[in-house]
Amino acid sequence: MKESAYKNYEELPLFLNSKTVAKVLGVSPSSGYELMHEPGFPVLRIGNRMVVPKEQFIQWVREHTGGGT
Repeated sequence: MKESAYKNYEELPLFLNSKTVAKVLGVSPSSGYELMHEPGFPVLRIGNRMVVPKEQFIQWVREHTGGGT
């Protein structure tokens, strides 16, 4: 697993793209992209673009890790 490029949630932009999701989670860009297509993942679709609202991403991480960081 890759180390996250971010040290805390305050460093994140308001909306995350698949590349940023991958960096935060320490996974490959393709894994971040695949995760954004999973049912239940908090994605906002704007035309053909998919972004993840920062606060919903943080909540998703907490729910799936037992607390998050």
